[in-house]
Amino acid sequence: MPDQIVVERSQHISAAPADVFAHVVDLTKWGQWSPWDSKDPNMQKTFTGDAGTVGSGYSWVGNRNVGEGRMTITDVDAPNRVTIDLEFLKPFKDHSVSELSVAQSGDGSQVTWKMITENTLMKKFMGIFKSLDKMVGPDFEKGLAGLKRITEA
Repeated sequence: MPDQIVVERSQHISAAPADVFAHVVDLTKWGQWSPWDSKDPNMQKTFTGDAGTVGSGYSWVGNRNVGEGRMTITDVDAPNRVTIDLEFLKPFKDHSVSELSVAQSGDGSQVTWKMITENTLMKKFMGIFKSLDKMVGPDFEKGLAGLKRITEA
């Protein structure tokens, strides 16, 4: 089995890369398109730092569908890419790195959302029943569709 698991989805959006990137890099705007906000509309979020900059982030506490954790921006290459460190605290502790890339594509943008995580023993066991790609991939697809909806409006 591989040492890392990569989950990746892409979406074409008919909006300029800079407009799309503005919604990706500013974590305070994620509530407009994030797939997890709809899983817990009462999720408590605390934002830190200057939005859209390295070191900014947010922590959340939610129901069993979203758990508890924090996101911190670790790298910004505007308007092309943002890298985010994800630390999950509940329902179990875990760590991953998420990267959202925005590239010019014809009349709009190609957005790619990628998550890289260590293939721990627990994930290998869980993978027997359902792969991480099948668990997280649909959330990425829903999030990218939401991003498309708000940036094309």
